[in-house]
Amino acid sequence: MGIDLAVTTDAAPWLTPDRYWPALTEATSGLGTPVAALHLGALRHNTADLLTRAAGSPIRVATKSIRVRGVIEAILAVPGYQGLLAYTLAEALWLADTMTDIVVGYPTADSGAILALGRSPELAGRVTLMVDSLDHLDFIDAVLPPGRRETIRLCLELDAGWDAPVLGRLGVHRSPVHTVGQARALAAGIAARPGFSLVGLMGYEAQIAGVGDRPVGRPLGGVAIRWMRRRSSEELAARRAAAVAAVREVANLEFVNGGGTGSLESTRADASVTDIAAGSGFFGGHLFDHYSDFRPAPAAAFALSVVRKPTAATATLLGGGWIASGPPGPDRSPLPVWPEGLAFLPREMAGEVQSPVTGAAAAGLRVGDRVWLRHTKSGEPSEHVNEFAVVDDGQVVDLLPTYRGEGKAFL
Repeated sequence: MGIDLAVTTDAAPWLTPDRYWPALTEATSGLGTPVAALHLGALRHNTADLLTRAAGSPIRVATKSIRVRGVIEAILAVPGYQGLLAYTLAEALWLADTMTDIVVGYPTADSGAILALGRSPELAGRVTLMVDSLDHLDFIDAVLPPGRRETIRLCLELDAGWDAPVLGRLGVHRSPVHTVGQARALAAGIAARPGFSLVGLMGYEAQIAGVGDRPVGRPLGGVAIRWMRRRSSEELAARRAAAVAAVREVANLEFVNGGGTGSLESTRADASVTDIAAGSGFFGGHLFDHYSDFRPAPAAAFALSVVRKPTAATATLLGGGWIASGPPGPDRSPLPVWPEGLAFLPREMAGEVQSPVTGAAAAGLRVGDRVWLRHTKSGEPSEHVNEFAVVDDGQVVDLLPTYRGEGKAFL
């Protein structure tokens, strides 16, 4: 059937929780739990809001945070969205059957997928591999030497972390290419190798995009985070611009990608960036409740059934341990949102098979009742269900299979 995300609406039912969540319960009552719902109005809102925040910069869709092919296709149909940022080469090859301009966001050591890429002119023209070392080129050559394969399109990853005074290293440990000189040297090394074409440069500023500046109960921490994000943005903008200029001396770059859902505003201000990545902002996980400059709608959520009443003041849900990546902690766990006033037990939290909840609303829950939860980031729900129920105007209008529902488990 498919969904249309180009339509916009002024209605925002998610701002009235006591109507929004019961309406989702009613709409999905004919589906068994766990049930994952995707509110079409909220998804449309988030799709439009990301474009507003990008202010004209094209957005490259980060598939890791969606993992629903029907949703990815619908987003790409909206003007302003251009290309994909995949998370594995196998995934990219699968998507390349119907889509193009796919950058694999992480280096690959998948020999079988490299063979498939190198032997297909069509796939080699649609997919770009990520590299941060000549070792990656050596690995590809060992699988399929130049002269026996198509030219492999490459994207150089620049480390976007910040070596902050006093605080030290901030950001994720990804590429070893940090300085302008290192970027140019690697670009020159790629240019000297037959069978490769350097077409892009990418840098993901996780310490800016992935850190909320409004932490709960820590106002001074928020001040420090805002200072860090501002200073890191300034440092990165200057270094990235210089690196792009240096790489362009030896390679004809088609694109320069940066950012994420949490850094659209600062990344769009960097004139060296040609497109910005975004993924988690479409489904609107509760991670983004703690950012001061934007607030996605809770477009995706999942409901679990109460199956036990260990005490009068607690209720046990079947399942629930849909944990997001990052340092283990409560902020990586799903968040019970309806009925309001529920919380996980601190000594158990969200479990693989059962998740006891307590709080004022727990006493009123009975076996068979449903509890709605929001995920932290966005990729984790799709790894636990076979489909999303798309809800619009109080009814399920479509069932969209996840990667899992299509029999795919890429990572």
